[in-house]
Amino acid sequence: MTWLYLVLAGVFEVVWSSTMKLSNGFTNLYWSGATVVGMIASFLFLAMALKHLPLSLAYPIWTGIGAVGAIIVGVFFFGDVLPPITWLFIGLLVIGIIGIKITSGY
Repeated sequence: MTWLYLVLAGVFEVVWSSTMKLSNGFTNLYWSGATVVGMIASFLFLAMALKHLPLSLAYPIWTGIGAVGAIIVGVFFFGDVLPPITWLFIGLLVIGIIGIKITSGY
């Protein structure tokens, strides 16, 4: 269950970062509210995961999920264009996240 909490924390990080973009600098009340809800959910799930996982493991995985998820949302929903070499480094980030999980012993 701890890993589910951590994944959900990462997913909600993607939610709040995406809705923050849609909030247009917090001028759109609906998307601003969604941003705050996403932030609260992300931090609550991270806090629950941190009850059983060390910070040195949970935090980089949380931020990694958020980073990769934000890239995917940016490309597919906001039309961000990334050079091919950037995709190589995104792949390395994913490999790093998986490697941290596999070698952690948790």
